[in-house]
Amino acid sequence: MRILLLGEFSGLHHHLAEGLRALGQVVTVASDGCGWQQIPRDTDLSRRDDSLLQGVSYLARILRLLPRWRGYDVVQLIHPSFLRLKAEHSLFIFDYLRKHNKKVFLGAFGADYYYAKACTETNLFRYSDFVTPYYNEPLPNAYVLGKAFSRANRHIASRVDGIVACLWEYYTAYHHYLPEKTCFIPLPIRTDALPARVREKPEKLSVLIGIQSRKTKEKGTDKMLKAWSSLQEKYSDRVSLKVVQDVPQKEYLKLFDHCDVLVDQLYSYTPGMNALLAMSQGIVVVSGGEPENYEILGELNLRPIINVSPDEKRMKEQFEWVITHPEFIPSLSAQSIAYVHKHHDHLQIAHKYLTYWRSQSR
Repeated sequence: MRILLLGEFSGLHHHLAEGLRALGQVVTVASDGCGWQQIPRDTDLSRRDDSLLQGVSYLARILRLLPRWRGYDVVQLIHPSFLRLKAEHSLFIFDYLRKHNKKVFLGAFGADYYYAKACTETNLFRYSDFVTPYYNEPLPNAYVLGKAFSRANRHIASRVDGIVACLWEYYTAYHHYLPEKTCFIPLPIRTDALPARVREKPEKLSVLIGIQSRKTKEKGTDKMLKAWSSLQEKYSDRVSLKVVQDVPQKEYLKLFDHCDVLVDQLYSYTPGMNALLAMSQGIVVVSGGEPENYEILGELNLRPIINVSPDEKRMKEQFEWVITHPEFIPSLSAQSIAYVHKHHDHLQIAHKYLTYWRSQSR
């Protein structure tokens, strides 16, 4: 098959492409490398800034690329905003892709209209980044609930051949509105390219927090950093805290060599790409590890993720437990490696995608 993967979130399409290529497929990844993360891609769709001049120049580049984006067996979009354009400004490009390729799929891989709508209008979730108070500030990603974006999202969702969700929460949201179109496939991780090491019980716990400056409230790192900073003062002899911000993924992965614990997301029910990359190397992750995550995977035994609660008092207690119980690090580290190999290996996931894509007919 000839496959075009458009857009990038933290290496999802990059790792999927590696799996598909290993299975003999011809794959092109076109993206901006997820901005400052600088994820590898075949066609660079970077945009210098959001100015009007850059917008015109960027659109001209996309128009020149369109003839190359024809004749694919599968095109998959990372998000309704699959280019560095507003979703409503990309609709004519989507319609072009739909007309000139055999099948087009939408990824439910991030916050969009259907996810935000489910968070704000249903009782599907106990908590989320859309229903948590933000100190009276505007909601992160509130634009996805706006008329223009929602129209674009609904237009794309109604016309694609299928929708692939990578996390329980995105699957639950889309399945609620479009059950006949929605499929769950876990995130792909290229496990053979990352060095795995079971962590020993540390004399001093090394904790890493990676901050995305534009998503601190969305991911809850503002609250988690405050709690960890307070605990580092209390347990200065037992924990070492390293904080990095907007680090390219290649550099970020190198930091994993020297940490025992990665602090990832507060409002997630499931581990995302960064958490899984860390787990594949034996790092214990503090993130979303709710029962729903294990249920959708059919996992009955492995429980490697230290699940974190959005309640601030409870959250701090959970962090303190990690510091005061380092004896659990080796077991959780070993489970983390096993978990990613069992549920997220890029070859296994690539097989799932191929099976799903082939099963959907126009």
